[in-house]
Amino acid sequence: MSMSPHIVTREEWRAEREEFLLKEKELTRARDALNRQRRELPMTVVDQEYVFEGPRGGVTLLDLFEGRRQLIVYHFMPLLEGYGWCPICSFWVDNLGRAEHLHARDTSLVVICPAPLSESEPFRKRMGWTVPWYSCQDNDFYEDFHLEAPGGSGHCEGEGEGQAPGVSAFLRDGDRVLYGYSTHARGSDLLNGTYNYLDLTPLGRQEEGLEDTMGWVRYHDEYGL
Repeated sequence: MSMSPHIVTREEWRAEREEFLLKEKELTRARDALNRQRRELPMTVVDQEYVFEGPRGGVTLLDLFEGRRQLIVYHFMPLLEGYGWCPICSFWVDNLGRAEHLHARDTSLVVICPAPLSESEPFRKRMGWTVPWYSCQDNDFYEDFHLEAPGGSGHCEGEGEGQAPGVSAFLRDGDRVLYGYSTHARGSDLLNGTYNYLDLTPLGRQEEGLEDTMGWVRYHDEYGL
């Protein structure tokens, strides 16, 4: 991306920055209001008994809460035949951060993928991921809760039509699991710290002009190769 910087004095810069700050505050208030509305959305009871493959055997959806009130699930796409692990999902998992902060707010976070654990383990070890990871290879969890992007707009070469990175949120009510929310594609941009840092910079994400705006994304150990 080429750009010609607009150079001004420090005083002029401050004046424009303060004017722009008003717009940022307006957006923050709008996002706070939207978050409140999201929390007020109705929920449904998950009445299907899903069993996931974990490092210590089979576990239920309720088990994944580990006694906490809330559960966030990142839906990692299945292993793509002839292609490999989704680099976009990998980009998002790289940005998950420390789970301890979520635990402090009574919330667990896990990754669930349709591929068997034995297939994902070498890749997870290569990536250095420690986030709890489970397989839903023997149930319909991925299809039931991984919302598809409208219009069949996918992100990974060779992926199923309309599939995109997805996140779901659940609430534990005693022994019941309630399904609260899912988002996908651009709806999960806010969860990607790399994107949010780049959005603060003069050059931004530098995706303008790319046929595939995410075509630049690689596994984190493949940049520069």
